[in-house]
Amino acid sequence: MRSLTMNLSLAMAATFGLVAFSGMASAADMPTEYPPIIEAPEPMPLPAVGGWYLRGDIGYKFYQAPKGSLSNAAWGTTGNNGNMGDEKMLGAADFGAGVGYKFNDYLRTDLTLDYETPAKFKGSFFCTSGPCGGGTWHDSERVKISAYSALANVYADLGDFHGLKPYVGAGAGASYLRTSGVKSGVIDTDGTYPNSAGKWNFAWALMAGVEYPISDRLSLDLGYRYLNLGDARTGTAADSSGNVTRVEYKDIAAHEVRVGLRYYLN
Repeated sequence: MRSLTMNLSLAMAATFGLVAFSGMASAADMPTEYPPIIEAPEPMPLPAVGGWYLRGDIGYKFYQAPKGSLSNAAWGTTGNNGNMGDEKMLGAADFGAGVGYKFNDYLRTDLTLDYETPAKFKGSFFCTSGPCGGGTWHDSERVKISAYSALANVYADLGDFHGLKPYVGAGAGASYLRTSGVKSGVIDTDGTYPNSAGKWNFAWALMAGVEYPISDRLSLDLGYRYLNLGDARTGTAADSSGNVTRVEYKDIAAHEVRVGLRYYLN
């Protein structure tokens, strides 16, 4: 009995020793340093979608032919009810600036001011008699027309396509058209040259284009605009019979190609 107890004690001691030795060996095999724990970075704050911006543009206008006429069809020796023929209006450069606000990724608005260099108009009156040539078109009607416009515009941005952001828009406001350098062969034969004059009009526009971001604040804007500026007119002139008239130029409108920059303030 005593021998059995001693054998059991020896067996248990050997077992504990083996377990302890195995634990020590495992602990010795474990690395003393661990790789650093990489923490996920804090998400970057999204830039504000809305904000103010400034814009500057240059463009070139291709004019449709306006309708020229005398305000008094019975004036002088002019036939064809005082209406011109062969009207043409040459192109002109345009310079603009404005301030706008972007509400979100799809809607923005701005206020713009534009100045246009003088555009040359020419046309012909039909003369019934007199030194301008009876029964012929007298091609000597000339004038320069300068334009100023102020528009409130609204745009719909159509998304982002590989960095290109197309848009469409519309605007309405006022224009001021001023004539200068009036040369009227018909009026000169029966009276005097009419003076220069200015006229305010309702103006409206339709736009389409694409924005290309250059940096987080600066964007390039390439666009098309159809702009209706209204009517222009000269000062008055009187013929030998005392009739008073002026030359009028109606439905002045242009297709315009524009390039500009937009700078976002925030």
